[in-house]
Amino acid sequence: MTADETGPVTSAELNTELEAVLRRAHESGVDVRGGWECRNGPESPDWDVLITEVEKPEASD
Repeated sequence: MTADETGPVTSAELNTELEAVLRRAHESGVDVRGGWECRNGPESPDWDVLITEVEKPEASD
């Protein structure tokens, strides 16, 4: 992120950004399933992210 960009400020914006980055990674051949440690240095908290694939709902007729 550059200095003139802002990050998500709502849960909905975070979800939209996560969807976009996961879709791009998947389309590029990255297996995004599994656990990811996000280390952020001393000024921010660290996170452990777990990504699982879920079944799409059945299409309605």
